[in-house]
Amino acid sequence: MLNLNSPDDNSNRNSLRDPVSLNVGGEIYTTTLDTLTRCRDSMLGAMFTGQIPVLRDNRGNVFIDRDGKVFRYILNYLRSSSLDLPDGFSELALLRREVDFFQIRPLLEEICHYEASVPLSLRGGPLGAMIVVNVHSKVRVLHFNLRHGPENYELRTCSVRAFTVDLFCTWRAFLTLLCEHFSYRTSQGLTIPRPCNPRYNRLKLEWVPKPDELPQEQYDKQCYRGLTISNPEVMQFDDIMNMHSSPCDITDMQGFVEELLKVSLAEGFKVDLVIPDPAEILNCTSLRLVKC
Repeated sequence: MLNLNSPDDNSNRNSLRDPVSLNVGGEIYTTTLDTLTRCRDSMLGAMFTGQIPVLRDNRGNVFIDRDGKVFRYILNYLRSSSLDLPDGFSELALLRREVDFFQIRPLLEEICHYEASVPLSLRGGPLGAMIVVNVHSKVRVLHFNLRHGPENYELRTCSVRAFTVDLFCTWRAFLTLLCEHFSYRTSQGLTIPRPCNPRYNRLKLEWVPKPDELPQEQYDKQCYRGLTISNPEVMQFDDIMNMHSSPCDITDMQGFVEELLKVSLAEGFKVDLVIPDPAEILNCTSLRLVKC
């Protein structure tokens, strides 16, 4: 162990000379004392101003027993006072943990600002995160009076199909992303789905597409709501010209499963289990996905 605070020791004086070679968890870095002591109230600042003794490996590098993979971003910040991360950076949680260990407070603040500016869909996520989905539908017969004029009513009947999706996801940020991807269409306008309970990572979606033969007034009277895609992709010209109802509406369970797969596969999930028939994934009753 070497005490950098000992001015009478020649090895200590030599250790204070630039450049400084570091071995951080097996990764070798070369930098300067000015960089390492940029934040003097941090643990690195204390180590390289002699307040905390340091260790050396058998090659003379100052040894720090921490994860060396993200340490380069800490050094880059100390050199430039700017957080410069590559596009699609997926080790933010690890970087935050290491910065917290070294107690570099300005960098912790930068990471918080960075997280707030990055869309949820680009924040990566924990490997092994799981989505479990159970879907079912039920046909209901609805009787209603259709008014043709004063005291002139006609009794009518139509069938509506009610859809229910119970979804559990261990990655809370992805659950939030799903809530932003879908919207309920109600008589008051569009509303965003919410998790069942803020304490649990569960989401329940319930909707009833409006049949053509059911008047909008009766649909609203039953407090039915539709499910739509909040941010649909740009539609093809032919689709726009030929659409009868909004192409953003989810009118069957196959449409929902297709949208779920688009979002989850884009976030790195892989299909792990399909029930009852893996060859008919869009007609599944249960689905499990795992993030790889």
